[in-house]
Amino acid sequence: MKTERPVDTDVTPTPAERHHPGLKLALELGPLLVFFFANMRGPWLAETFPVLTELGGPLFIATGLFMAATVISLVVSKIVLGHLPVMPFVSGIVVLVFGSLSIWLQNDTFIKMKPTIVNTLFGAVLLGGLFFGKSLLGHVFNAAFQLDAAGWRKLTLRWGIFFLFLAVLNEVVWRGAAVWYAPDAQAADDFWVAFKVWGTMPITILFTMAQMPLILRHSVESASDKI
Repeated sequence: MKTERPVDTDVTPTPAERHHPGLKLALELGPLLVFFFANMRGPWLAETFPVLTELGGPLFIATGLFMAATVISLVVSKIVLGHLPVMPFVSGIVVLVFGSLSIWLQNDTFIKMKPTIVNTLFGAVLLGGLFFGKSLLGHVFNAAFQLDAAGWRKLTLRWGIFFLFLAVLNEVVWRGAAVWYAPDAQAADDFWVAFKVWGTMPITILFTMAQMPLILRHSVESASDKI
């Protein structure tokens, strides 16, 4: 009977990742928390640091600080982890591009659509890879585990669909908030920022935890584990 060959992700966790499993999470959450609190305390920041008023209102101040925190996070990732994880790197590039457009044009639509663009991109890449018989999930997440071929296909399909779900959810939330809170634009901004941090992250964590049974069922030993 022919056994199914494991799909190798060609991704090996660095020593820093093995010894500090919470470090990557902290580096990814840090900029989001800066974004949330900067938006919440925007008026105070503008009064305390008048130079920030050059950026615009609270959401634009938060966007500027979010961009700075993202750059710092990527630099720390490179120094401490020894590399730049694919997902934070791509997300960071989009943050810088769309954040700059938002501040330059004083149009918050760009930064609000950033999650939509990023999630659609990752969803399309994962599902497109499956269409061509490739599982790219290990590269997207810098996976530290090995699965058999069926496991990678199932997990990639789930994450691809989930990313597209997050893209649609972001559009529904920010556009819906703009209508619901109209004409109070600040209230709509506050709701979207809060949901981005305290809504999207818990949903993602719960979804990740829900994949553990599949990962355990399809886990295989890597060559290094057998030595």
